[in-house]
Amino acid sequence: MNDWPEGWSGDNRGDRYGRGSASAQPESARVMRQVRRGQAPPYNAGVPQQQGYVNGQGHGDYDGYDSGYNTGQVYGSPGGAGHGGPGDPVGGRGPRPAPNWRKRIKWTAIVVITGLVVTTVGTYFWADSKLNREVDLSKVIDRPEQGDGTNYLIVGSDSRAGLSSAQKKQLHTGSAEGKRTDSMMILHTGSNGDTLISLPRDSDVEIPTFVGSESGKTYKGTGRHVKLNAAYAEDGPELLVRTVEFNTGLRIDHYVEIGFAGFASIVDAVGGVEIDIDKGFKDKYSGADFKAGKQTLNGDQALAFVRTRHAFAASDLQRTKNQQKFLAALAHQVATPGTVLNPFKLYPTLGAGLDSLIVDKDMGLYDLGSMFFAMKGVNGGDGTSLNMPISGSTGGNLVWDKAKVKQLVQELNNDEKVTVTGN
Repeated sequence: MNDWPEGWSGDNRGDRYGRGSASAQPESARVMRQVRRGQAPPYNAGVPQQQGYVNGQGHGDYDGYDSGYNTGQVYGSPGGAGHGGPGDPVGGRGPRPAPNWRKRIKWTAIVVITGLVVTTVGTYFWADSKLNREVDLSKVIDRPEQGDGTNYLIVGSDSRAGLSSAQKKQLHTGSAEGKRTDSMMILHTGSNGDTLISLPRDSDVEIPTFVGSESGKTYKGTGRHVKLNAAYAEDGPELLVRTVEFNTGLRIDHYVEIGFAGFASIVDAVGGVEIDIDKGFKDKYSGADFKAGKQTLNGDQALAFVRTRHAFAASDLQRTKNQQKFLAALAHQVATPGTVLNPFKLYPTLGAGLDSLIVDKDMGLYDLGSMFFAMKGVNGGDGTSLNMPISGSTGGNLVWDKAKVKQLVQELNNDEKVTVTGN
């Protein structure tokens, strides 16, 4: 019985194994089609044509679509004719390009630099906003002419503000009300080296005519002589600046003040300050107990070091020398890369220092930084440090040497190298 459709016979079917051939013999091996690289498959009315066999035994032999299995290549792999190969006219995904390291380095550098700039600017404005600008130098009258360079009046007060009873006991500060100047210095910065001049608090000075910082009332000078620290106790920073300018002829450009608590906090924030003590000393009033040699002082010890005077014969003069020495060492410590580049030290140090500093209304963070770097230079031997020249004493007050003071002020006003020596 013939199960093939009508019109089909053995002849037109052929003796083909697997195609309904009645023969038990398999058809001869067929040759696999070759891949035609770079040639688009033909279409008729949008329908791909079937390709015949290359040995002529099929339904025709023509160029057409091929799967590519005869090459053993995966469809779409490099070298094949599928989409994504080099011969793909559509433009599929090719080999992954090598990374552009120059471009990556460029953008990494831009990101890092931008981050540093943003952090630096942010830190600057944060720190600048923390300055306590409380002193108004515009209230100071009859001021000397402006000289070359910049003059800072640096004051250490004995203010106990913010200290608990336990802290007062620990720091040996006592419990006196109000505040007085425990130390006073003039720092001159200029092009011919920096100069740090200590003003003994027992210096004999004349209180001139001045305008009250709070009352606005004018107080006429009567030729009254007092110790220098009495000017501060009488009417605060403005009268102290007025008195220093009147008795020296040197214009003060900026004012900086720090109290007991702030001083100790700054020292602790930088991890202590190393100093070389020439000769050991003790003082039960300040709590000082030091041996000679190099040592690192914490906040409590540093405060005792700069306040001690009862342990010395020339009490006030030796104390001013110790204050100069320590403040220069502190500035050097604060300005080191280990502090400036270490945020875990920099921010606590800035916070402790700026919270406790009192400055004039015109002083900026740049001015404060210049002051610290100048003090660091003095400590490193790039400048000069001295006590105000003393010629004698009267009634327990130290009298300045007028001739030397005049020469000193002239050299500072002209921004010349200081040749005057102090006590």
